[in-house]
Amino acid sequence: MSGAGAPTQQPIDCHDLRVAVVAASWHDQVMDGLLAGAQRAFDDYRVEAPVVVRVPGTFELPVVAAALAAQAYDAVIALGVVIRGGTPHFDYVCSAATDGLTRVALDHQTAIGFGVLTCDTEQQALDRAGLEGSQEDKGYEASSAALVTAQTLRRVKRGYGA
Repeated sequence: MSGAGAPTQQPIDCHDLRVAVVAASWHDQVMDGLLAGAQRAFDDYRVEAPVVVRVPGTFELPVVAAALAAQAYDAVIALGVVIRGGTPHFDYVCSAATDGLTRVALDHQTAIGFGVLTCDTEQQALDRAGLEGSQEDKGYEASSAALVTAQTLRRVKRGYGA
């Protein structure tokens, strides 16, 4: 597990951003940790009343993220987990989620937090879920990245200096 090289930054005030989370439903314990991490980030960054939408699985994240982005949310955080099995399903779902969320970000010029864990084992997912004893908190990290990006996009769209 890496974690090395992560940026160190202080939370910024994001109380005026419209923020949504779209979260998969598979792997309850991991998803609970990712959602709790996102909420910790929202608290630190002063996000008020984020909307949380649940979807069946990781494959469904991009279409709902696109619908939220189309409703003028400043940031959409996508949370999910895919654990490798014995079939190519892992590769297809990971690719579809990654490509789809990238497309949403580019098509809508919306900050998308990529909190999709793509792991070989359930233990790897638990280690990244921000649970007690986890080594990383990807829900927090994805939310933080989306919030900072949303503020950056806002400045860029206003002419950067504004």
